[in-house]
Amino acid sequence: MRARGLGRVYRRGNVWWVEYWFRGRQHRESARSSDRKDAMRLLRQRQAEIGTGRLIGPDVAGTTFEDLAEMLVADYEINERKSLPAMTDRVAKLREYFGERHPGDITSDNVTAYVRSRKTASAATVRYELAMLKRMFRLGLRSGKVRDIPEFPTIEVRNARKGFFEPDDFERVAGGLAEDLGDFVRFAYLTGWRRGEISGLTWRQVDFSAQVVRLEPGTTKNGEGRSFPFETFPELAGLLRKRRDRTAAVERALGRIVPWVFNRVGKPVKSFRKAWAKACAAAGVPGRLVHDLRRTAVRNLERAGVPRSTAMQLTGHRTEAVYRRYAIVSEGDLVVGVGRLAALHRSSRTVPAQSPSEPSGPRVDRSVQPVIRVGASDSGAA
Repeated sequence: MRARGLGRVYRRGNVWWVEYWFRGRQHRESARSSDRKDAMRLLRQRQAEIGTGRLIGPDVAGTTFEDLAEMLVADYEINERKSLPAMTDRVAKLREYFGERHPGDITSDNVTAYVRSRKTASAATVRYELAMLKRMFRLGLRSGKVRDIPEFPTIEVRNARKGFFEPDDFERVAGGLAEDLGDFVRFAYLTGWRRGEISGLTWRQVDFSAQVVRLEPGTTKNGEGRSFPFETFPELAGLLRKRRDRTAAVERALGRIVPWVFNRVGKPVKSFRKAWAKACAAAGVPGRLVHDLRRTAVRNLERAGVPRSTAMQLTGHRTEAVYRRYAIVSEGDLVVGVGRLAALHRSSRTVPAQSPSEPSGPRVDRSVQPVIRVGASDSGAA
């Protein structure tokens, strides 16, 4: 039995089916009903989808939250994203709330309710979780697994950290760490590189002849390579030579090659959370993060007047918007700035002109002066 438009409805036993064509391909789908009206409604729905040029099809009904989550994991693995572990943690939170819901039942109201349920988490964390959920829906829509994407609220992050180290603070913290850890954080303080980038740094990436240390493409967060020359940076050059000597001593003791620049007894430096927290507390700056060293390096580059494009190349910031979040101005910087402003006003202030000094001699009263007429006779002369 045919219906108006492209396609038809027909019966197999007691169940009605629909048949339609899309881009030259025949599709048959069960209406899962013994009522012909249900089949007609399904056919009209498929015809409407075909009219928009996007056939959703029967796969939508069988899609689960886990299907979308697996698509997201596959997307991360294919693109070799280094944030896969972090993404997995975020999806676990989403699963606790949405795992039992069909994707088609996740509405804008549900998403808003989820945001409210995460009031104890930071705004940045919730925004990242929503970004993962939205990406899942986009992948599902592209694969015909979901019909549409719900509206997502915009979350403003106003709690961006502003931690940084003044030189004295840093020296106290570094001095409270073991030598290998102290060298690690000093490198972070000088370069602004990320902790993961420093942990994986090997000696083949340090070129003492060219006096440059490099990160290979694919080893950084944004996937781009990076280099940091140290020819004109004696403190960094000295630190790397110190690490080379110390690594050579470890290699002699272990009888094998140690590839990592920052190592503890031949093993790469990775997590040292407890030692860091203890050193910060002893230095009088509790609660600071290792990542605050990156903010400090950016601020120091700004203080030094390094062009922003150059600074971004050194630290590995892809966008200026993110870089500006790290370019923190301290109260000390403001004091210096106001001092320069005051100096400008002092230099431009006009000094009142002084009248020339009077010649020495008796004071002449110039309040009344005789009038002398030249070339004229007196009218009363004889």
